[in-house]
Amino acid sequence: MDEVCEGKDFSFPKQEEKVLEFWSEIDAFTTQLKRTESYPEYIFYDGPPFATGLPHYGHILAGTIKDTVTRYQSMTGHHVTRRFGWDCHGLPVENEIDKKLGITRRDEVIQMGIDKYNEECRTIVTRYVEEWEKVVTRTGRWIDFKNDYKTMDLNFMESVWWVFAQLYNKGLVYKGFKVMPYSTGCKTALSNFEANENYKTVPDPEIMVAFPALGDPDNAAFVAWTTTPWTLPSNLALCVNASFIYVKVRNRHSGKIYVVAESLLSGLPSEKPKSNVANGTAGDSKTSKSKGSSAGNTENFMDSYEVLEKFPGASLVGRKYEPLFGYFKESSPEAFRVIADNYVTNASGTGIVHCAPAFGEDDYRACMENQIISKEELIVAVDDDGCFTEKITDFSGRYVKDADKDIIEAVRAKGRLVKSGSHMHPYPFCWRSETPLIYRAVPSWFVRVENLKEQLLENNKQTYWVPDFVKEKRFHNWLENARDWAVSRTRFWGTPLPVWSNKDGSDIRVLSSVKELEDLSGVKVFDLHRHNIDHILVPSEKYPDVMLQRVPDVFDCWFESGSMPYAYLHYPFENVELFEKNFPGHFVAEGLDQTRGWFYTLMVLSTALFGKPAFRNLVCNGLVLSEDGKKMSKRLKNYPSPAKVIDDYGADALRLYLINSPVVRAEPLRFRDKGVYSVVKDVFLPWYNAYRFLVQNAKRLEVDGLAPFIPTDLATLQKSSNVLDQWIMSATLSLVHFVRQEMDGYRLYTVVPYLLKFLDNLTNIYVRFNRKRLKGRTGEEDCRTALSTLYNVLLTSCKVMAPFTPFFTEVLYQNLRKACDGLEESIHYCSFPQEEGERDEQIEQSVARMMTIIDLARNIRERHNKPLKSPLREMVIVHPDAKFLDDIAGKLREYVLEELNVRSLVPCDDTLKYASLRAEPDFSILGKRLGKSMGVIAKEVKGMSQENILALEKAGEVIIATHCLKLTDIKVIREFKRPDGLTEKEIDAAGDGDVLVILDLRPDESLFEAGVAREIVNRIQKLRKKVALEPTDTVEVYFESLDEDKSVSQQVLNSQECYIREAIGSPLLPHTMMPPDAFIIGEESFHGISTFSFTIRLTRPALVFDIDAIVALYAGNARFAQGLQVYLLSRDHSNLKSEFQHGDGKISVDFIENQPSVNVVLGEHVFLTRGDYYTRKITN
Repeated sequence: MDEVCEGKDFSFPKQEEKVLEFWSEIDAFTTQLKRTESYPEYIFYDGPPFATGLPHYGHILAGTIKDTVTRYQSMTGHHVTRRFGWDCHGLPVENEIDKKLGITRRDEVIQMGIDKYNEECRTIVTRYVEEWEKVVTRTGRWIDFKNDYKTMDLNFMESVWWVFAQLYNKGLVYKGFKVMPYSTGCKTALSNFEANENYKTVPDPEIMVAFPALGDPDNAAFVAWTTTPWTLPSNLALCVNASFIYVKVRNRHSGKIYVVAESLLSGLPSEKPKSNVANGTAGDSKTSKSKGSSAGNTENFMDSYEVLEKFPGASLVGRKYEPLFGYFKESSPEAFRVIADNYVTNASGTGIVHCAPAFGEDDYRACMENQIISKEELIVAVDDDGCFTEKITDFSGRYVKDADKDIIEAVRAKGRLVKSGSHMHPYPFCWRSETPLIYRAVPSWFVRVENLKEQLLENNKQTYWVPDFVKEKRFHNWLENARDWAVSRTRFWGTPLPVWSNKDGSDIRVLSSVKELEDLSGVKVFDLHRHNIDHILVPSEKYPDVMLQRVPDVFDCWFESGSMPYAYLHYPFENVELFEKNFPGHFVAEGLDQTRGWFYTLMVLSTALFGKPAFRNLVCNGLVLSEDGKKMSKRLKNYPSPAKVIDDYGADALRLYLINSPVVRAEPLRFRDKGVYSVVKDVFLPWYNAYRFLVQNAKRLEVDGLAPFIPTDLATLQKSSNVLDQWIMSATLSLVHFVRQEMDGYRLYTVVPYLLKFLDNLTNIYVRFNRKRLKGRTGEEDCRTALSTLYNVLLTSCKVMAPFTPFFTEVLYQNLRKACDGLEESIHYCSFPQEEGERDEQIEQSVARMMTIIDLARNIRERHNKPLKSPLREMVIVHPDAKFLDDIAGKLREYVLEELNVRSLVPCDDTLKYASLRAEPDFSILGKRLGKSMGVIAKEVKGMSQENILALEKAGEVIIATHCLKLTDIKVIREFKRPDGLTEKEIDAAGDGDVLVILDLRPDESLFEAGVAREIVNRIQKLRKKVALEPTDTVEVYFESLDEDKSVSQQVLNSQECYIREAIGSPLLPHTMMPPDAFIIGEESFHGISTFSFTIRLTRPALVFDIDAIVALYAGNARFAQGLQVYLLSRDHSNLKSEFQHGDGKISVDFIENQPSVNVVLGEHVFLTRGDYYTRKITN
């Protein structure tokens, strides 16, 4: 393995760019696909985005989810084709061209020419394809851009034709009028799910209008309330609720008589008329109160009105009234009468609804059912641009919303305005043009979704969603209320409907393929867009010599994207076996908004075509918002650009940040770039440092002249007698098991927290507690076992995390594979790890408890201001589990004592010796389960005796008031019982409800010297770090006491000599031994450290010669001895060290000119360091 830099010098973004170059060199993605060709197919559907805009965090999030899942599936033995798709048609593209060309009206497109307009659209469809590919590739996503699919491709469009033809042949298609959300900005109808995309709270006028009842003896008028005055010219009926009670009331001041619902009577204006207005005209009253509100209190209101009569709504049905405007007097003889329907509510208004059937869905239905209108006779007096037609003579050519004020004035002038005001309410706006939507009857081609409702709900049950509440609630409710789907649009740039018809629509022919069109027309077809096929005629099947022309509509682009599972494969014209063997697809993933969009259209079309859902598994993500919780806005610049975040922190960090957030559970995420930095700091740097520690110590073997590091095989490692080897191997198996389990369940968000804990355990338990072994201080064999264990763990964890962090795992893997033959060229060619061997849950639990013990003991130290450097005499561990106590007092004992700097550990299984027990019910678990019984049970649990609690812990359950409670339902709390005669400062404890830790805090002079030694070692280590020494760098360490009485510090150094030498890896030398020519690397003085002051110096290692022994080599020739010293001093220190190691402590020197050959023995003639010389001297 190659040496690696420090974490602070490791640039994650730059390393990722190198990985991208490597993947490109080996053509990694294509190679992976070829290597898995024979594996079972895993079908992933990629929802097509529009390429007319740049990718944002929402796209990166969905792309990361898709990439993680598909990488995992590839590693678990599947062939996963991943083709990028583009949504090319529809409003987003036309809207861009309209802005570019300044087009505001439909007829301007006709004048320009559909061919020129469509070709303009084609030019911008792939405007940002290169930028998309750049961003998607930079985020680490593997997907095929070269073999992408586009909804404007001939093959895709042909399959869309086939889908429609199948629906038509099944009787699921019809043409009709439907009142739909209509965008006047984009000049097209929108689907209901599009209309729900963009609600804004806006002010609108609200007025009450009088409609005089014909033949009424009191000259009463029906009063209707509306917030859309522009619909009043098209009024054809008034609607009441047959079950409501209505009243006839007289205004005491004006004498006007009105009919309204009794429950909404207070909505009428109640103020007195102004003195300068004779008799109070109906248009006097103005209010800005919300709909249905009263202008005054009930007492004042009854001062204004007198109730003349009460009657049920049913009695009003059939009553005729005087039209407000005369535009439709002759057009509809059945119009201008009262009808009844249950959609009329008493939530607001007057209980009487004015019906304009061309502009309200319920109005249209109610008027159709009551024969006010028929499909053939409906007149829509508003054109495609949202302007009144010539039929509305007074307002012809006016945009409807702009005409509201003038219409109100016209109503006032007619004396029919009862009340006017302003009304704040949520109103739908076009998600593209940002213009207010209107509801308008449009002729359209529909799919009978309502006929499929039961089957849709059943198919939804067959799918698996993460999170499941989106499926069970949001999507289920949407399907339950599904309405027929208008799939056609009166637009230009889209897949044309394959419908040919005569002029009156009585003869229709629906085609299903290009070949069918060519065969029927004799015209060669190269493109299916309108300008290339609108002129093509096909013969009628009914009438000879009659030619049919294509209807002008195109498909809603949602119909195209819903057809994607078939159209991207050009099914059924190609890939029949591939499709039919693997449908439904295995996986889709998009945002929460697609529950009413793509997820819905996929489900509708697959149910209609095949009676199946389109997909089996679905991950639904939430919205990525700016840090302040608002929608991300380019205009407001309220979020950092994805490119900058990736350049600063790397794509892997961004991927993990997104996956480890609420957004993967369909909840919103407030994006913070600090959160991405935290992933680098908390995940990648600890991970990298564990890897670097491995590489450093593996390289140290070579520096020390030993055989290069080659990992020990897994089977041998699993037999290691070291408890932490056993533990980390088991923990790694648990990691593999957990990630497999969660990824098979598509729960990506649970993996990162588990990985964080695993990495924390790896660095802070395995590496930290095993430093001596890993550094070779417990022997070479034990060192190689520890290094091999760490190598295996890192290699396995890299493979496990490769789908999540494809770059970083590749970086580590490329270096790790150099130590072991036979590994794959890329980590992404590897199989996902299997659970090889058995997990040892007992040792995993024991180590987890050990860390709890260490944390609890640290808490006690902090409470009493006892730093870890100060040794303590004894600790007691109280727990009823004998196996755990055996582990703690046995194989884990040395780690606990060393980490906590305690001299002795006493296990105790008598839980009542040091603690009293009490029980508390876990309300969070039991509350829902027990309901009203909770109070009784809680009282019984709290009253449990210590003996009963112990029995519960032993049995694992207890029966209380006929309820069986498990140990997990009850919290057992251990409270410390201090021994008699001791204070809190002398002995203290801490517990977590499971284990109790007791520390003896009494001072002990015998421990003082050990504490001082720890302080000295700590300062040496900090100085090493300060001068940027690597752990493998060898230095001499010199100690100089600055105290007047130096004997006390010398006594400490003597008594703690073994501990200090083991801790710093060399003897601590007295400063008097430092040669005057020593090269000082670092020097620092310390004062008041446990009452001592001293100076530490770090120097480069230097050779020390035994002059007498060297002279004896040359039989007393001092000149030869001097020559040998000069030669050895000229040599590189590390190379000389290696030579001695390779020669088993001897080297032969036979090339000094005019000197005889001699064998130089290390430790006899020469010492590599002054420390070695000092150690030999002390030993002798």
